[in-house]
Amino acid sequence: MTEVKSPEVPTPPAAVPSEPRPGRRRWRRLRPWLARLRPGRRRWRRLRPWLARLRPWLPLVALVVALILPYSTLHLPGLFEGPLNEPGNLQVLAICLVFGGLAAGYDLLFGRTGMLSFGHALYFAAGVYGTDILVTKAGLPLWQAALLAITSGTILAALLGAIALRTVGIAFAMVTLAFAQVGAILVARDFGGLTGGEEGLPLDVSGVPAALVGVNNTFNLYWLALAYLVVVVFVVHRVSGSPTGRVLAGLRDDERRIGVLGLDPYRFKLVAFTLAGGLAAAGGVVYVLIVGGASPHITSSEWTLALLVMVVLGGPGTRWGPVIGGILYMYLDHRLVAFGTSDAVEALPGFLSRPLSQPLFVLGTVFILAVYFFPGGLASLAPRVALLRHSLRKPSRPS
Repeated sequence: MTEVKSPEVPTPPAAVPSEPRPGRRRWRRLRPWLARLRPGRRRWRRLRPWLARLRPWLPLVALVVALILPYSTLHLPGLFEGPLNEPGNLQVLAICLVFGGLAAGYDLLFGRTGMLSFGHALYFAAGVYGTDILVTKAGLPLWQAALLAITSGTILAALLGAIALRTVGIAFAMVTLAFAQVGAILVARDFGGLTGGEEGLPLDVSGVPAALVGVNNTFNLYWLALAYLVVVVFVVHRVSGSPTGRVLAGLRDDERRIGVLGLDPYRFKLVAFTLAGGLAAAGGVVYVLIVGGASPHITSSEWTLALLVMVVLGGPGTRWGPVIGGILYMYLDHRLVAFGTSDAVEALPGFLSRPLSQPLFVLGTVFILAVYFFPGGLASLAPRVALLRHSLRKPSRPS
């Protein structure tokens, strides 16, 4: 047999290694530096459990920092004019703390019970004007006037809430707005010659303790505002963690289920409405001492809308979101006035300087951006950043 030989196939030439690209060379140069950063990552991972243990103590740390601020001479250019312990800066911080407490109290209605009220400013105005009238017109000492004003604001909230809570949804919001508008009209028209009309009513400091009067005692007012914020946060958290708070959360999610369980939703709503009104009246007592009088603009529905913006900005139904939102909103409200009249804004072209000189325009822009990028408010910022960091993390290679 003849042997058949297969045709010889030429072997392919050996692959010549291509020259390393410039990018690869740079990457190889960076490898030693990245290797040095790995121990830092390991240390950060070791610190994570300790940071998780310290997280429950962060509110206490924030409280200690807030207590130290009146003694601090720290200067933060661009954020505050002069040292932090100047009377003007302490007054701004005190107002921010008051509205942080007001936002937390309003969140008891909106975020934790699901009731949208457009008349919450009425009870705040009851505390402001009630204290001012009783001290200035009736000549009562401050502690008696404050107790009567808070009691009157709480009773007013209970009476009006008993009527408004007969409705639900948009009808409830409109009824509360109507009550607030009635109060604003009575204040503006100087009902009984008590409110001072559109000019407002200055506070007679003769009935106020000397420790709360004068520029030199601004730090006492600051501590009073801080005490009010602590009390409001404590009350709201205690109510939210109680069986009543769980019922309120059930009303927010599904009111019918609460009725099926044999509980009366109307009574629980009235309790939340009355408690929120009493906390707002207490905030009015502190506010009138800080600003030294009452002004009719606090009775307008814009203040209730501002409280709503504060809660949504911080995060409704969260633990610290409304407080952060209230403090940040009032800080921006005060600082943007100086920002709009600064030389940097005036030097811009007209199509930019005109809108930036309006604080409400800047606040509205900030609110729109915050709601668009953080629908859950500033309180959802940390979880979103953690989720983004986890999604960007390079997956580990299988062994």
